[in-house]
Amino acid sequence: MPETKKSAGNNFNLTDQEALQFHQQGKPGKLEISPTKPMATQRDLSLAYSPGVAAPVRAIAEDPSRAYDYTSRGNMVAVISNGTAILGLGNLGALASKPVMEGKSVLFKRFADVDSIDLELDTTDVDAFIEAVRYMGPSFGGINLEDIKAPDCFIIEQRLRELMDIPVFHDDQHGTAIIAAAGLINALHLTKRDIKETKVVCNGAGAAGIACIELIKALGVPHDNVTLCDTKGVVFEGRPEGMNQWKSAHAIKTENRTLLEALTDADVFLGLSVKGALTGEMLEAMAPNPIIFAMANPDPEITPEEAHAIRDDAIVATGRSDYPNQVNNVLGFPYIFRGALDVQATTINEDMKVACARALAELAREDVPDEVASAYRGSRPKFGPEYIIPVPFDPRLIYTIPLAVAQAAMDSGVAKRPIVDMAAYEAQLKARRDPIAGTLQRIVSKVRQAPKRIVFAEGEETPVIRAASTFVAEGLGEAILIGREDEIRANATSAGVDINRAGIRIENARVSNKNTDYAEFLYSRLQRKGYLQRDCQRLVNNDRNYWASIMVARGDADGMVTGLTRNYSVTLEVIRDCINTKPGHRVIGATMVLSRGRTVLVADTAVHELPNSEELADIASEAAHVARRLGYEPRVAMLAYSTFGHPHGERTERLQEAVKILDQRRVDFEYEGEMGADVALNMDKMSAYPFCRLSGPANVLVMPAFHSAAIATHMLREMGGSTLIGPLLVGLDKPVQIVPMGAKDSDIFNMAALTAYNIT
Repeated sequence: MPETKKSAGNNFNLTDQEALQFHQQGKPGKLEISPTKPMATQRDLSLAYSPGVAAPVRAIAEDPSRAYDYTSRGNMVAVISNGTAILGLGNLGALASKPVMEGKSVLFKRFADVDSIDLELDTTDVDAFIEAVRYMGPSFGGINLEDIKAPDCFIIEQRLRELMDIPVFHDDQHGTAIIAAAGLINALHLTKRDIKETKVVCNGAGAAGIACIELIKALGVPHDNVTLCDTKGVVFEGRPEGMNQWKSAHAIKTENRTLLEALTDADVFLGLSVKGALTGEMLEAMAPNPIIFAMANPDPEITPEEAHAIRDDAIVATGRSDYPNQVNNVLGFPYIFRGALDVQATTINEDMKVACARALAELAREDVPDEVASAYRGSRPKFGPEYIIPVPFDPRLIYTIPLAVAQAAMDSGVAKRPIVDMAAYEAQLKARRDPIAGTLQRIVSKVRQAPKRIVFAEGEETPVIRAASTFVAEGLGEAILIGREDEIRANATSAGVDINRAGIRIENARVSNKNTDYAEFLYSRLQRKGYLQRDCQRLVNNDRNYWASIMVARGDADGMVTGLTRNYSVTLEVIRDCINTKPGHRVIGATMVLSRGRTVLVADTAVHELPNSEELADIASEAAHVARRLGYEPRVAMLAYSTFGHPHGERTERLQEAVKILDQRRVDFEYEGEMGADVALNMDKMSAYPFCRLSGPANVLVMPAFHSAAIATHMLREMGGSTLIGPLLVGLDKPVQIVPMGAKDSDIFNMAALTAYNIT
């Protein structure tokens, strides 16, 4: 195993060992391929392959555009590199670039629902690279070039754009340029500058630097107002050394020879160079209200703290997520390709890049609604010097940026399949959002505003240690690990986790000064249930779930996560010995299920084995409350094997009676039943019952019994194709969550975030 060390410049104090284990666990890597059509029967296979596949083959041969109708080409992007400029690591080769390219593919899917595959080409020969890529055109709807050194990247992109009839986009160049241009538009607006009179200095003449100045010139900055600098100083007309055709295109007539001279009275600094390149003397020499884009990674040319200490009138952006105004390429490339693919664009031209930049700028100026505010760290953002660029988790990006890019492609004549109904297209884009990822991000952002103390009962377990570390790193509060300190530290070291990080605390029941008090507390609750004082003392000493539960009950922690090593029902019994039911509520389990873009809550999946009508009505109310806390307007279906009395059965009467009870209670959410799951989830089938009170497909499913709920959710979890979170424990007076046995560290973290958010 390589030496454990911290990765340079990361904001979460990740160690190399943590990162290696993340990539290695389960299926190695970050991607897999899943079929989109059923493959269960011989007929399915015959349709998918021979002989059925002949029909689309003939159709495409007759009309190549039909490939977008019958294959995945229209939603498929290739991420291609030769590894000659990997992140900030340099030329480490094609194979070493694969983790980065897989990561890029994941971002395409996560943010814009674009399918992507990584291709690493083992050649540094420009012509060989071009020849390899050009013949892949029929396989993909677009090509994203990545981590290719300059000037090779300029040549490769230019020639491939000429040779191919699909978008070819080098994100290292244009991605940074587009996001920086968006921020620049807003910074100029805030400082009341005219773009045609603005003086810009760009330090760094690599791929991103050249692309930045090309784009800001397209936005309206005059050629002579842009000074390009590199390691040899100002790029001026007639300079004999260190020049190439791309630098020469931006050379100007000037007497300035140094970066300091160029920055004197300049309005804007674009940094794509190295840490410390912008000095205090240079910043002082700039014009009033200077605009600083210090985009060197991992450390900027000047930090915002350093800049504001010298010039409190400066607007500063960096490439770092721990500072305001992050220039992050993920704001651009997924959505640019989304728009380009949806109109089958033949290229990504300057008009489309400008449209993206302007749309991003306009989005940052808009008022932030409640739905969006929760995606931001801290308080609600407001357009100003520290908010000139949206953040990557803004859910409006998916239906704002592709719309603008697609429109620009159509207006500039590069769209082969123009969109007729843009309103319908916007609705389609909104449906592409990842519901669970968006929901969890909103929850995480809310918790950051009010961090909590969460106790992890099984603190010696490696997945728990990792989850606790992530909880602290995400700024959600304090993590308390219960267990033997030497064992926790040893397992943390083995996992590559920095257990000494501020915010992680270890507590051992046997040596705690609270031991006697906790035993007395437990005895006061169990003494009339057959427990002696020594029984309670033994439970406190030996059972970490008792200790953690009492911590929460006594207010020494705000919430608790457990369950990794013990059966759910046994764990719940321990917790209920220590924590009361919330007055007026019922304890239930609700499982969140995401399948093919749809999110539903299933209840009760943990507590009531065969609920009666009153209990079913309570379960419906509790589950509806959880749906609202998670950001969904509940539509509750009381499920059965029958629909509205057919076929008739004794057990359906409980569900029918539960609906009547909800009628009497006059609850404030939609509900209906009894009904089959197919009817509840399918509006076409629901239309056969015009009296049905649901306005849309149900998103809360109340099962007739615990066994049916558990069977259904366990099958979905194990068969794949669905993401499950839970069961979420609801109805206790204090926030507690029990993870499934064997849960992964990411699952434990999600439950810890939900505990801190307190969904009950």
